[in-house]
Amino acid sequence: MTAQEHSVGGWTPYHPLTTEEKKVFEEAIAGVIGVKYVPKEVSSQVVNGTNYRYLTVATLPGSSGSWNAIVEIYAPIKGKPYITQIIRI
Repeated sequence: MTAQEHSVGGWTPYHPLTTEEKKVFEEAIAGVIGVKYVPKEVSSQVVNGTNYRYLTVATLPGSSGSWNAIVEIYAPIKGKPYITQIIRI
């Protein structure tokens, strides 16, 4: 592990999603209508709960185009995870 992974508040390097990280993403994205986001990798940061930055491929239904986006999600210690920001990159 790197020093960043050990420091409080430090972000982990991007990595393939674990089963738990997929579950957090699916729960937080459930109410989003229109754009479909497919997570490819994730970085996390332990705070009072966990912040996630999901690197995703985004598409619009009926469109052949796609783009990359970062979907930021906060998962509190107790309660449902929710999207804090979506950034098109």
